Amino acid sequence: MPGAPPAVPGMFPSMFPFGTPQFGTLPLMPAQAMTQQATRHARRVYVGGLPPMANEQTIATFFSRVMSAIGGNSAGPGDAVVNVYINHEKKFAFVEMRTVEEASNAMALDGIMFEGVSVRVRRPTDYNPSLAAALGPSQPSPHLNLGAVGLTPGLDIVDSSIGGAEGPDRIFVGGLPYYFTEAQIRELLESFGPLRGFDLVKDRDTGNSKGYGFCVYQDPAVTDIACAALNGLKMGDKTLTVRRATASSGQAKPDQEIILAQAQQHIAFQKMVLQAGGTPLPGVGLVSGLVAENPTKVVCLTEVVTADELRDDEEYEEILEDMREEGGKFGPLLKVVIPRPDPTEEGIPGVGKVFLEYADTEGSAKAKAALNGRRFGGNIVTAVYYPEEKFSSGDYE
Repeated sequence: MPGAPPAVPGMFPSMFPFGTPQFGTLPLMPAQAMTQQATRHARRVYVGGLPPMANEQTIATFFSRVMSAIGGNSAGPGDAVVNVYINHEKKFAFVEMRTVEEASNAMALDGIMFEGVSVRVRRPTDYNPSLAAALGPSQPSPHLNLGAVGLTPGLDIVDSSIGGAEGPDRIFVGGLPYYFTEAQIRELLESFGPLRGFDLVKDRDTGNSKGYGFCVYQDPAVTDIACAALNGLKMGDKTLTVRRATASSGQAKPDQEIILAQAQQHIAFQKMVLQAGGTPLPGVGLVSGLVAENPTKVVCLTEVVTADELRDDEEYEEILEDMREEGGKFGPLLKVVIPRPDPTEEGIPGVGKVFLEYADTEGSAKAKAALNGRRFGGNIVTAVYYPEEKFSSGDYE
């Protein structure tokens, strides 16, 4: 245009990668690069609990070989891992795969032994399930040969109509004390009804329990009642996490209030039997340290936020407002507390937790039932009652 200063030679080329196609006088970002950026959240997996000597190269080599061994390389020959970012201090890494499908296949590797350590494989916090659904499979292929790397392929169920690893009524039971026997755990679960299948996950080398397992009830109607009653219960020095292993598809969502009431009645009845000196239902009297949660007006949520998210003032305010809005759906909400990390101190109690205080236990019960097991940023939320006296005194440990 008349009067416009001449273009500075070399300005635009320096802002873009070499060899990018030109449109008119302006270069364009390659379509492949934009696609890689858009799918990165669905192509990465979080790997936690790494051994001390792990590095980018050993992690990339290990997971590429394992993916090949189980038949998870959907993109063909070659290494499935294209990039690794590792945090040595916190012993976790983000492993980026070639494709969305390969990342989903890698999710089946949770608990695999790496350099003598059982590592956790999860979705990263930026994983967006709704966006990922349009990019490729979100679940591992059912044809993976997990036995080739010493992993349990899934629940061995006589009736295949239950669905195995993909069955909507399969229950995940986590937080089990390592010293509890398989018989004790089975008896506890069977206090709600006969089991069709039960699988306690064990270490391949030692045969010891890894502290979690899966089960399926003969009567699918028992599934949600058992989850609501057992989740958050104290077993010895552990707290149970019990939820559906996979989300139901195409089924009407059960009424949470009815389920919660049935679960509380189940627990109350067993406590009455024990107090009367009678014979408890199978499993309950045999498992030492089993204590039902007493409902309080305060609900504590974990696996919702990270310390890094809380450091930014604007992001903290947005999270606080989101929690007020979401928590207010279940009853009159008196207070929301989200402890923040202090840059001048370490070990601030309660960082990573969200506390919701309600006007009555009816609201807290609805919130606990609705929020527990919900997926948030790729993580599964755990909701438990929190002692009111500790909360009122500012003790968030």
